[in-house]
Amino acid sequence: MKTNRSSGIILHITSLPGPFGMGDLGPEAYRFADKLQECGFVYWQLLPLNPVEAGMGYSPYSSTSAFAGNTMLISPELLVREGLLPAAALENLPVFPNEKVNYAAAFNLKEKLLRQAFETFRRKNLLEDAYNIFCRNHQFWLHDFALFTVLHEAHEKASWLEWPAEFRQRNPEALKALEKDSEAEISYIKFTQFLFYKQWQALREYGNQQGLFFFGDLPFYVSFDSAEVWAKPENFKLDADQKPVSVSGVPPDYFSETGQLWGTPIYNWEKLKAQKFDWWIKRLAHNLELFDVARLDHFRAFYDYWEVPATEKTAINGKWQYGPADDFFKTLQLEFPDMPFIAEDLGYVGQGVYDLRDRFNLPGMVVLQYGFSDDIATSVFALHNHRPNMIAYTGTHDNNTTIGWWKEEMKPEDRKRASQYLNETLTEENISLALIKATLMSVAELAIFPLQDLLNLDEKAIMNKPSIAEGNWQWRVTKEQLDSIDEKYWQELLALYGRLPKE
Repeated sequence: MKTNRSSGIILHITSLPGPFGMGDLGPEAYRFADKLQECGFVYWQLLPLNPVEAGMGYSPYSSTSAFAGNTMLISPELLVREGLLPAAALENLPVFPNEKVNYAAAFNLKEKLLRQAFETFRRKNLLEDAYNIFCRNHQFWLHDFALFTVLHEAHEKASWLEWPAEFRQRNPEALKALEKDSEAEISYIKFTQFLFYKQWQALREYGNQQGLFFFGDLPFYVSFDSAEVWAKPENFKLDADQKPVSVSGVPPDYFSETGQLWGTPIYNWEKLKAQKFDWWIKRLAHNLELFDVARLDHFRAFYDYWEVPATEKTAINGKWQYGPADDFFKTLQLEFPDMPFIAEDLGYVGQGVYDLRDRFNLPGMVVLQYGFSDDIATSVFALHNHRPNMIAYTGTHDNNTTIGWWKEEMKPEDRKRASQYLNETLTEENISLALIKATLMSVAELAIFPLQDLLNLDEKAIMNKPSIAEGNWQWRVTKEQLDSIDEKYWQELLALYGRLPKE
């Protein structure tokens, strides 16, 4: 992947303002795209857009599908414009907090509005041709997802392992009967997926026309309780009873003394390789219909991954196993010659991972928050060790905000070292801008930082605390905060560091 010297902002769709309890693909998303373009930013980086659930902590990295979209991001305002909802449906809405997502209440409201839109669709045959084309183009995942969702709801969201055997084992006659009995619900699920992808593509086209590119995020693993594992169990390491033999995680690291036990099933790479990685190719192609470039989360697992016996309670007693490495990426290169992928190579990473990344010319990531410890002279995260084929960040969605990091995580000696290194007396008041400027100064072709740092927000605006299951993914920006952004100031700053888009 080749990029021009440029910059971007991380903000997930759920973090946008709006009247429905969470951000969505409606007017505020277009307003934010305009704001980025007016400031001179070229990339809008997002988190995964897949469905989220309460039982999975509403994490976009733990989903019931690797292909489906999060239909709770559908904009009711755009449905009104298309005639699927009456304007009166948006009157007398509940009052939601502006600075935090209320997932349960927002989902309840959105579900009612989507059901109403579906009834209009069925009654008036609106968008029928476009809907049918969508279903044909996405049949390789859409029908299985619809069946899975119907069964998931019918069994009160119990794991598919707990379903009756005829559904757990996908008995053809049982599924055929389900299709007949649940025709309306299956159609509703497909219809809402159609709406999500229609609204997303419209936003992407709007941004692209203004020179804004969308930077997506693709989780390495998929949840066990997902349509993909239910529909394609042979792609995963499961036993004769369809239970995981082993699960994913990472060993003890910066974030956790016992490591992180993610619990997702391990891929059966031998089977996938024999299929010429067809499932993965479809997954990546699908994501490139959504995004201009995709971040491969947990990239190191393509080289080696931490495999933990499914009986373990923590990730400590796992072991490293080799991934598909060059075999996979050579196949990928044939399908996607431009290789529009980013390697998320953070954390404990060995030289083999870096070598794999570099053999396929994939940009890696460097986070400046990690670059001020006592190994600063040799740290890959320190500014003087950056390379052009990198993406430099102040922090990511998994980090504290820069102010929060300064207040809560920096040792006194590291603060002193940072002030010496950046030749500035750093304080809580100026650390965000100082780190942003250092990121923009980097030789890395692409510099990105969370909107929280641009707005100089403290730890209350953190998006995610890794290894902590509750209370994440809730932060929202307010309209007033977005209005406070001085477009001219950011244009001048980006120009100073050679990061304005080329004419």
